[in-house]
Amino acid sequence: MKKRVTLTFPKRSVHMPITYRLAKDFNVAANIIRAQVAPNQIGKLVVELSGDIDQLDEAIEWMKVQGIGVSLASREILIDEAVCVHCGLCTGVCPTQALALDPKTFKLTFARARCIVCEQCIPTCPVQAIATNL
Repeated sequence: MKKRVTLTFPKRSVHMPITYRLAKDFNVAANIIRAQVAPNQIGKLVVELSGDIDQLDEAIEWMKVQGIGVSLASREILIDEAVCVHCGLCTGVCPTQALALDPKTFKLTFARARCIVCEQCIPTCPVQAIATNL
């Protein structure tokens, strides 16, 4: 089973080897999608956790006990077709190629199933046609 979660680390916890502990202690794989972690600052990590459902739940509970904020990521990218000018700037920053320009029509296409909601496309859009649902 897979769960996408956002982890929020208090300043005192940014040095904890979380992904190592998840793998070693709970047999949970953590695919890091997005990270904003710096010393003496609140850290944020978006990860996709994979493993047995019971082990995932135990790992999430352990992180909460450690003072790490855990929230299930249920967000998705939304594109306002009425505002989009199909410039293609967002396609250059999309790590999964969920955003692409159709080679025949030069219109933006969005493969939602490939999107990992890293949000790199949002600040790149010059007309602010891209947002999240939350």
